[in-house]
This record gives sequence, structure tokens and C-alpha cells, in this order.
Amino acid sequence: MNQESIWSKRYQDAGDDYLFGTEPNRFLAKRAARLQDGSRALSVADGEGRNSVWLAEQGLDVTAIEISAVAVEKARRLAAGKKVDVRFLQADMLAPGWPPSELQAHFDWVVGIFIQFVGPEWRERQFDVMKQMTRPGGRILLQGYTPKQLEYGTGGPSAVENLYTGDVLREAFSGWEIEELVEYEEDITEGSGHRGRSALIGLIARKPPEKA
Repeated sequence: MNQESIWSKRYQDAGDDYLFGTEPNRFLAKRAARLQDGSRALSVADGEGRNSVWLAEQGLDVTAIEISAVAVEKARRLAAGKKVDVRFLQADMLAPGWPPSELQAHFDWVVGIFIQFVGPEWRERQFDVMKQMTRPGGRILLQGYTPKQLEYGTGGPSAVENLYTGDVLREAFSGWEIEELVEYEEDITEGSGHRGRSALIGLIARKPPEKA
């Protein structure tokens, strides 16, 4: 079963409910004021739209990439219900040829919330695609789980190698200005998919501006 089929089944099995809820991720939402430093945002592996729709509600011009057709359809319904416009793309961001030229160096913010569905062998490629889509001086915002999350089992992957540590992210974004890197624990409620005490990590990294 390929990734599109796996995720579409998960979203379909949720029925009319939203697997990860309809409210934005808390780490992202708490940085609403910072997001006004820019006008174009991209949400990768966007799922059923909770984060892209919220970004659009903040007044940003938003594009969302998601591999699952079922999730994209649910995201469109969420956006319509909230009366916001989001440009939804059903695509595999890890596919050859990504990102297309029109998306390269285009976004002020590239947002990845719990995108730990790949191991180290694909993570560099995943981050590289996100970096390519970030404009010079733009930022990547990530929220993920740390290895301690395996003790809680309240969401996220079961493979420890998929999880982030501070060292993993510092190495991945060496050459960028790391404006924020925090590890913490809190109780989260994001639908049935993420619920309970969680070991979390958040990053904001700024791409070097173009040299004059």
C-alpha cells in the first residue's frame, strides 16, 4: 500500500470527523504575530486543512500540499465552512521533480506540523524541498515529537529514528539562523490522532537573505 492509500484510508476511516481536529496546532497558533512578517505561506503535508485554513484566517496567501485526495477534499470543505481561500495541491512533495519552478523560493513561511512520516534516509530530501520553496530571508516553522514521545504513545510515529532531537534539527538547518528551538512537554488535544501528554519540539529557522 503506498503513502497516498495509507493516509487516505486513515482520513476516510475518520468519517465526517477530522482525524487531527479542525483547530490549528498550538505551537503554530501561539506565533500568530510573527507570521505577519510575510504574506505568503505554505503548509506541507497539510492533512485535512486545520493549519492551512487557520493561516488563511490570519490574512496570509496560503498554499497547501497534501498527498491524500481524501484529506484534500475534507480540507476544501473546512475552508469553505470558514469562508477562506486556500490553494490546495494534491501532490507527493518527495516525488522526483519537486518542487515545481513556480513554487521555488516563493514563500515567506513554510510550515511543517508533525511531518515525521519519513526516516533519516528521506528526511534530508524532505527538508531540502522545504528549503527550496522558502524565499531568501523567509522562514521554516516545524513542530514535531522528540524520542521521549515513545513513552507516551499519544500520537506520532512508532519509529524512534523518525523523531526529532535538537541536534538533528540544528544539523539539518546549519547555515540558517535558528531563531527558536524549544523542547517541551504539554497535554495536547488534536482530534483523536494526537491526544494526551506529549514530548514536543518546535523550530523556527530563517533562510539567509540574498547577498547584495
